[in-house]
Amino acid sequence: MANLGRDPERERRAAARSCGACSCCCHVLRVDELSKPAGCDCVHQREGGGCGIYETRPPICRGYRCLWLQGGLEEEERPDRLGAVVDLEPTGVGVRLAIREVRGGAFDASPALQAIAERYRESMPVRITDTADPTDPDRPYRVLLAGGVEHRVEGEWTEVRRPDRAPERLRLGWAERLARRVGIWRRRRGLETSARGR
Repeated sequence: MANLGRDPERERRAAARSCGACSCCCHVLRVDELSKPAGCDCVHQREGGGCGIYETRPPICRGYRCLWLQGGLEEEERPDRLGAVVDLEPTGVGVRLAIREVRGGAFDASPALQAIAERYRESMPVRITDTADPTDPDRPYRVLLAGGVEHRVEGEWTEVRRPDRAPERLRLGWAERLARRVGIWRRRRGLETSARGR
């Protein structure tokens, strides 16, 4: 989660907002303290919204504020109305807009989500993922870039779509494939180690 710069209007909207009936982040976020993987409903979610352990919730839950709560989206663009959590994420070399679908296909079905992506894509990458299986390293995702360029990524392959051109299918180079496979191995090993420690 990246913080937005100072903007009095955004800050006014943020001060007036609360989660209300929305609990989409309770599905999207991974919460290690509760042994809750990303993409699964939290056992403490209440019917109709809210948290059963609100007063003692873990630090990640306490500190997380989606882009809507930060005042960066319009009132009607609350995550439960969109079917996705929208946030700014640091990438190491900048920031990107992350759209994490709570329901698969929410982006394609939502003109509002598409409009949000269009507002941001000229100034930063927009990454669209679902929460079907966040531990699957080959799960597909999309990246919308400036100039109408879109990357559809699945595993080691990327389909690059540009306006007025046929899609181009590219495979990662051998060094990137090796680095990716080592990263996957390390992540799986870490997940196995943390699972044994519980």
